Amino acid sequence: MAVASISVNESPLVLYALRRADDALILGHRLSEWCGHAPMMEEDMALANMGLDLIGQARELYSYAGKVEGAGNDEDRLAYLRDVRQYRNLLLVEQPNGDFARTIIRQFLYSAFADLYWREMMTSPDATLAAIAAKSEKESAYHLRHSSEWVIRLGDGTAESHRRAQEALDDLWAFTGELFHADDSDRSLIADGVVIDPERLRSAWSATINNVVQTATLTLPARDWMQKGGRTGHHSEHLGHLLSELQSLQRSFPGATW
Repeated sequence: MAVASISVNESPLVLYALRRADDALILGHRLSEWCGHAPMMEEDMALANMGLDLIGQARELYSYAGKVEGAGNDEDRLAYLRDVRQYRNLLLVEQPNGDFARTIIRQFLYSAFADLYWREMMTSPDATLAAIAAKSEKESAYHLRHSSEWVIRLGDGTAESHRRAQEALDDLWAFTGELFHADDSDRSLIADGVVIDPERLRSAWSATINNVVQTATLTLPARDWMQKGGRTGHHSEHLGHLLSELQSLQRSFPGATW
């Protein structure tokens, strides 16, 4: 018997936690799709471990969102029983894996931001968010280092690896503007000093991206038009397919546990 979707009272703090949790869950699920398919055993384990790191971050953020909301929604209900329009993740993280170069470029663009973001959030006066940030930053630092090394290896590798990495960068670049999104809900928390304004990370993020891309002999796209919508629940067709797989067990067998 299929189970109905839940509703969530999205106060600014709940919405903030859900947005970051959804980023981590969806990207973690995408990385898990590589399990058994990576180009080498060591990389298979690396991608799986990074996926587990992200899913761990998602669990902590969902748990916090449920606690703040106080309506009985735990991490499982928030992860598995919301409809696609209720997900607030970045459009970047829901993009399909494609080939290995595309997966690495997506991870690099996200991790370069996440590492900066969680490092700054470690000083949040919200003790729970600060603790989540402290753990997440260590993981994000590794994700950034790992993906950066691969971007350089692919871009400065063979003609074929360079072509695929450049195509991935050209295609995914339009999804990076949303990393710096902040709406009225976020701005209320920013004004209270609870969370940081992502816009202030743009310069440092751009410096990291430029340095690695130049070392990799790749070229950043010249266009500045950016996709948006994920933070407000307007997603690409890819997320619906992902959620149908992610949620199938919990939707079909409510409350099932391993």
